[in-house]
Amino acid sequence: MNLLWIYRSMEMIRVLLVLLVLLVLGSAEGRRVRGQRTQTPESFPLDFTAVEGNMESFMTQVKNLAQSLYPCSTQKLDQEMKLQFLRNSSVTCNDGSPAGYYIKESRGSRRWLMFLEGGWYCFSKHTCDSRYETMRRLMSSSKWPPTRTGTGILSSQPEENPHWWNANTVFVPYCSSDVWSGSTAKTDQNDYAFMGSQIIQEVVKELVTKGLDGAKVLLLAGSSAGGTGVLLNVDRVSELLEDLGLGSVQVRGLADSGWFLDHKQYRFTDCIDTISCAPTEAIKRGVRYWNSVVPERCSRVYNGEDWNCFFGYKLMVDNVHLTGQPVQEGQWRYIQNLGSELRNTLKNVPAMFAPACLSHEIITRSYWMDIHVKGTSLPRALQCWDRSLRHHGNSSSIQAPPRGCPLHLIDSCPWPHCNPTCPTIREQLTGQEMSVIQFLTHLGFDVQRVAQQQGMEPHKLLGMLSNGT
Repeated sequence: MNLLWIYRSMEMIRVLLVLLVLLVLGSAEGRRVRGQRTQTPESFPLDFTAVEGNMESFMTQVKNLAQSLYPCSTQKLDQEMKLQFLRNSSVTCNDGSPAGYYIKESRGSRRWLMFLEGGWYCFSKHTCDSRYETMRRLMSSSKWPPTRTGTGILSSQPEENPHWWNANTVFVPYCSSDVWSGSTAKTDQNDYAFMGSQIIQEVVKELVTKGLDGAKVLLLAGSSAGGTGVLLNVDRVSELLEDLGLGSVQVRGLADSGWFLDHKQYRFTDCIDTISCAPTEAIKRGVRYWNSVVPERCSRVYNGEDWNCFFGYKLMVDNVHLTGQPVQEGQWRYIQNLGSELRNTLKNVPAMFAPACLSHEIITRSYWMDIHVKGTSLPRALQCWDRSLRHHGNSSSIQAPPRGCPLHLIDSCPWPHCNPTCPTIREQLTGQEMSVIQFLTHLGFDVQRVAQQQGMEPHKLLGMLSNGT
């Protein structure tokens, strides 16, 4: 599911744009605006009053105009982000190699997008040793390529990324294995460094010298562990900019698949590796191992039990591993209950984008524009959110959305992956595509029984499943 969540505290306004995927959880935290800012337009003012009733058509025309002018620009627009290692060599990846970031500057733009990569975690010497053997790129910069091409919200192509294509784009590779929370250097006593929170701080400091000091908006975004990293660091980024005299920069947060739930596992297992270990126990161990830094307010709320500030559970089903055995009825009920728990956490959320899709990490996928809820695409929902904040200024509540620009979008169909615009499900080992019916049947979905419960003929239910209604 994907949602926009507004949260207020006594000291600050937080705008939380949370991207969740049903059963594979997504979340967000994020905006803190302090001080006064000059209301100067980035380039030229636009009056949308005359087109409020037909915004989609208007944006299509703007996109086509941008595409037609794109190759004619006197400035050669480089599609690739270039690697920069941190100047502060004491801030490193797990293995002591230098941390860094990829950047594509867009001169003249006052919008900045800083994306935190995801990739799970390790929480002990044993699990980190195993991770280093099998996923070294997530613990070392030794083989990072010199450039990267952005996709989804990181794309510089207006047809793929209609609202953020011309922003200054920064991609921060994940090499700390600590959910972007650690503050421990590699020493003779420590086999690995865990410096995720410090990597973020150092990247922001360097971006200030590259033009962030003139920014209007900094969107801190991330997927999976990077999404949780947004939750843990967005306030610290805002505080850092304020300390540097840049309190007028609006800091916002966008977390994709980072909304975790505290719930019991279907079956208890020993905590011997990152896959079998219950998420709560893994995070508890990780917080100590990483020397994690969490938001002070959250730490106070939980009396120092800082693991509560991460939280969760993640169910990977973008690539489904089929065991050949159907899910038992009890497991099916567990999945259904998990979906209900997730919906219950959204009761007080004033705005959201929540497709009933079994998918993990969306915003950097090339197909992110294809996902709709009630006729509204994800980029369009982000634009509505951005407009509500931009017109809103420094006041403490979001204004009523413009006509044709909904902020509260959630699927109402009752089973997983029932939205017809959801990404295709693929079996992990073979790569074979699966229909929704095939997937639900594997989960133990009994068409005859469910149809009877719903008071309809089985063939009608099958048609609904096929059409995503």
